[in-house]
Amino acid sequence: MASDLTLSSLNTPPSSSYSDYNFSVGQEFPDVKAFRNAIKEAAIAQHFELRTIKSDLIRYFAKCASDGCPWRIRAVKLPNAPTFTIRSIDGTHTCGRNANNGHHQASVDWIVSFIEERLRDNINYKPKDILHDIHKQYGITIPYKQAWRAKERGLAAIYGSSEEGYYLLPSYCEQIKKTNPGSVAEVFTTGADNRFQRLFVSFYASITGFVNGCLPIVGLGGIQLKSKYLSTLLSATSFDADGGLFPLAFGVVDVENDDSWTWFLSELHKVLEVNTECMPEFIFLSDGLNSITDAVRRKFPSSSHAFCMRHLTESIGKEFKNSRLVHLLWKASYSTTTIAFKEKMGEIEEVSPEAAKWLQQFHPSQWALVHFKGTRFGHLSSNIEEFNKWILDARELPIIQVIERIHSKLKTEFDDRRLKSSSWCSVLAPSAEKLMTEAINRASTHQVLRSNEVEFEVLSADRSDIVNIGSHSCSCRDWQLNGIPCSHAAAALISCRKDVYAFSQKCFTAASFRDTYAETIHPIPGKLEWSKTGNSSMDDNILVVRPPKLRRPPGRPEKRMCVDDLNREKHTVHCSRCNQTGHYKRTCKAEMINSIEQF
Repeated sequence: MASDLTLSSLNTPPSSSYSDYNFSVGQEFPDVKAFRNAIKEAAIAQHFELRTIKSDLIRYFAKCASDGCPWRIRAVKLPNAPTFTIRSIDGTHTCGRNANNGHHQASVDWIVSFIEERLRDNINYKPKDILHDIHKQYGITIPYKQAWRAKERGLAAIYGSSEEGYYLLPSYCEQIKKTNPGSVAEVFTTGADNRFQRLFVSFYASITGFVNGCLPIVGLGGIQLKSKYLSTLLSATSFDADGGLFPLAFGVVDVENDDSWTWFLSELHKVLEVNTECMPEFIFLSDGLNSITDAVRRKFPSSSHAFCMRHLTESIGKEFKNSRLVHLLWKASYSTTTIAFKEKMGEIEEVSPEAAKWLQQFHPSQWALVHFKGTRFGHLSSNIEEFNKWILDARELPIIQVIERIHSKLKTEFDDRRLKSSSWCSVLAPSAEKLMTEAINRASTHQVLRSNEVEFEVLSADRSDIVNIGSHSCSCRDWQLNGIPCSHAAAALISCRKDVYAFSQKCFTAASFRDTYAETIHPIPGKLEWSKTGNSSMDDNILVVRPPKLRRPPGRPEKRMCVDDLNREKHTVHCSRCNQTGHYKRTCKAEMINSIEQF
């Protein structure tokens, strides 16, 4: 006897309309695939297992898998058309809910079809969210591993597989160099089977922008990628005249170690050497990894290297769990005189002698502004983390997709900043112009005494400073450390009718900002236009790259180690009251015992 496919004895799926899964005799579907998907969807939603008896391109016959349940369904293909129609539905389900925990029809392929659109909208759609959404809509629980596999397969269906990413990498690099002449994009392999080892990319617009307009500061850092194969993204960034992030170069390596950082900085040196008449002295900022420190010393021996203060303050905060220590360390690092620096270090010792002792392992020349050899232009921290945010949600994608994400973001930023700066009327970039305006306004409250052609004594409400406009220096040290005249220098320059703006570092000017973004990042065609074709004369010479041998281990990637993890032994706390280890002065039990005995 024919009947509708209904389960009156079952509860309706939590977020689905019961009528969505009702079938009737004569109902038609565009083709056999559409029918199979529909019957599978109904079985999952209404919580019964389906046993297929016959399924091919012209007929489909199935029954309920539960013993004793009489339900049957039969569908066939119509003549001269791909349309499938239901011929009969026999019996009514008597099996009850027999598929609450998992479902045979809820295969990985079915989960992929369920999550595909969600993955397109959100690459970071997590397996636990997949489990939650499937349970919410269908009322079944599937294994976590099955959701994880479905996500991996779904990403591959949308963006290509990890293996394809490595295979297409040489062709993609050729497209970078073809569409952006002067750019560097090279793949390096290892072994007879050409396993991926390293990739280096620097767009021509980035190279010339850095050389012609950026501050001579280079931040170095890395972030682990989360695709199927083990790899780390290394990057070199700088600051534009307005203090904005400026990516200079990036690379991907199979393993982050001494050799990979030496290689990366060697490639960076080659790029800069070709595009500059004389290699300038740079300021390198990093999280203090020994691999980076050693590589900078080898490849840029005349440049300076300092710890990124964000990493150092995070380390002291993690070690001593005291926000005041973090605040004082920032104050100490920004001090422009040795007296002010010593005052802040004294306050750190008052708060925690242990923290002061911990800091001794890092020489002030590695982090403090006043002791650093060279000008840091007010920047004590790198902007690597800001760059890493560009690809945070793309770390699970194939390597080409990661590069494309960076390329796309670079193109957008270059275009936006070029347009934005075209309307600037100021001499300096906005952030520098603001500092200059503040200095000029404060200068009106100072009294200037001229000693000679270049030297002045400037009196303010609470101090006296010596300014030398010939050496671009002030005894407060703000001018020489930051590159923009301080209020004392501004007062001296105005008193002798000099142009204050002419005494600022060129890298802070609006003109330098425009030079930074003068070149265009050109678009790169999609892979359908250049990959896997035999029409290009270069195809025969393209290297076939295989993935690295090491696959990424399951679980969350380990956090990159910082200065405190690599440059010191495990810290042992010490009590300054009883001279014992294992606790601090504020938790000393000996003092508590003495107080009780006295009472």
